[in-house]
Amino acid sequence: MGLFNKDRRDGKYIKPQGSIAVLFPFIFDRRTDAEVSTTIDFDLEELCSWVDKQNKEGNLEYKMTYFQAILACFGKVFFNRNRLNRFIQNKRLYERDKITFAFIAKDKFTDNADEKIICLELDPKDTGLDMTHKMAIDVFKTKNEGKNDFDDTLKIFTSLPKWLLGLIVRFVKFLDKHGWNPKALTEGDTNYATVIFSNLGSIKSNSCYHHLNEYGTNSIVITIGTIKEVKGRRIVDMTFTLDERIADGFYFAKSVNMAQEIANKPELLEEKISAKYEYKD
Repeated sequence: MGLFNKDRRDGKYIKPQGSIAVLFPFIFDRRTDAEVSTTIDFDLEELCSWVDKQNKEGNLEYKMTYFQAILACFGKVFFNRNRLNRFIQNKRLYERDKITFAFIAKDKFTDNADEKIICLELDPKDTGLDMTHKMAIDVFKTKNEGKNDFDDTLKIFTSLPKWLLGLIVRFVKFLDKHGWNPKALTEGDTNYATVIFSNLGSIKSNSCYHHLNEYGTNSIVITIGTIKEVKGRRIVDMTFTLDERIADGFYFAKSVNMAQEIANKPELLEEKISAKYEYKD
């Protein structure tokens, strides 16, 4: 991008609408100052039943997990709610040209097990089933190969002496602020993902608040707890942490309600995740 071009390589500049939207990034200039967080119980009974049926009758190459199906629901939401794919950097509002979901996969559920970063770019031509299939492949490949390209990049930095590492990190943060970081430092980094998901249910834990970071462009973190049976229905707790500067509370609430409605109609995941879906309150 040119020196005076407001667009970034990873986002298009969006002119804020309304005086509050203009002032917000100046009043709350740090992402962590504009955090809002809430925990919501999601009813997954229909979605889980659909996953069970697909695994039994769908002739899938990889077994689908409930976690993957939940992410597919949110994939459809994010294609229909474009403000969720925005971020604020250097007091300016941007919208990404792609949607990426990030999460961590552990080799084993032990204290010392390696964590592998998974960053999935959502393809608008994919169905929800395609999306879950790609997630399964990415997890399988990353676990078996033991690393991804971003892991290699991190190892280069961590091998440096501390004084040099400190100088480089400060310089990288400067580049990040202006959108000048090279792809080698952003591709595969969860800090640049549209959403970071944490599947705490995999370790039998409830969801919890997770802070946002100042580095990168990520504006939304979602943690997912353990699925439990309540009055004969499978329920899961999810905690959302959001940068409220990218959209107002009404927009976020409607987006969460849309995710619940899609989970109640899982057959929607058999169509393209980018297909237009009208949610009515």
